[in-house]
Amino acid sequence: MTVTPMLGDWEIPRISMMRTQERRKLHEHRVPGRSGSLFQDLGADPAEIRIAGSVFETEERNGFLEAARQRFAEAEPMTFVADIIEATEIQFVLIESLVVEEHAARPGELAYHMVLRESPPPPPPDDPFGALDSDLLDQAAGFVDGVTDALDAVAALGDIPDFSDPSSLVGGAADEAGALIDGLGSVGPAIQSLFGSG
Repeated sequence: MTVTPMLGDWEIPRISMMRTQERRKLHEHRVPGRSGSLFQDLGADPAEIRIAGSVFETEERNGFLEAARQRFAEAEPMTFVADIIEATEIQFVLIESLVVEEHAARPGELAYHMVLRESPPPPPPDDPFGALDSDLLDQAAGFVDGVTDALDAVAALGDIPDFSDPSSLVGGAADEAGALIDGLGSVGPAIQSLFGSG
């Protein structure tokens, strides 16, 4: 092996076997009266990578079990590199299964078998406004700005007096005029008493 098999940042130890399987999804169309079939290509199934090996020393065994089971439990796509996936588009994988075995005939040996499945990252989400014309978006933005300006103008008119109530226009002048008229009512009797007319 010229490339050290790496699963994420973890170097998979003591590999004794690696195997890949790639398969296409084909839908068969039978043609009456004709030998053979027509096949419709529905794309490829996720590639499968099988890895087997053994670890021996107690420290190595414990380190392997901790690293492998942690990555299995996380269930997150990880990068994978190895010679066996050369000329493929495999970049990210998940640990689909993890088998660990001990045999009495080989004490101290821990055999393992992992199955990795190709798991490319999802495509980026579509832009909900991507299909809209940019000019239309600019017009919509201008319309919103116009509505906002109109609302601000209406709010500014809130301090204008209500013309349906004339008393609000003259303020306290009406009250002063009423008091003056009431005062004139007492002037008449005073003049009469001055000239002695009875």
